Amino acid sequence: MIIGQIKNGIVLDHITAGMGMELYNLLGLDRLNCQVALIKNAESKKMGKKDIIKIDEEIDFDVDALGYIDTNITVNIIKDGKLFKRKHLEVPEKVVNIIRCKNPRCITTTEQELPHVFKLTNREKKIYRCIYCESKGK
Repeated sequence: MIIGQIKNGIVLDHITAGMGMELYNLLGLDRLNCQVALIKNAESKKMGKKDIIKIDEEIDFDVDALGYIDTNITVNIIKDGKLFKRKHLEVPEKVVNIIRCKNPRCITTTEQELPHVFKLTNREKKIYRCIYCESKGK
């Protein structure tokens, strides 16, 4: 299978196999008016299989959201058909509006305009807690 080269855009590489569609939906790529290629289960020497997303346009997106979902992802910025910048992701210290607080007593239940903010409390186990009520995020 051959997917065309990107002149200016973004390539999300090293996505854990099977997670590409979740990222596609999270980033709202279906709303873009440009070419987007989602490659599932591509062969990888490093990972065995991986997913890849190619976006034929430079867009703004939440890098923390990507790091929360999968720290293996490599973000490659392409300019004039060449790699301009490569970024490796880390587990973010906080995430906003990615996790929803499930606690019915949390202020975010009654004050729905408040952002759902979760802070990293255990990096090793990747545990996040709501900043308002301390409930564990899932």
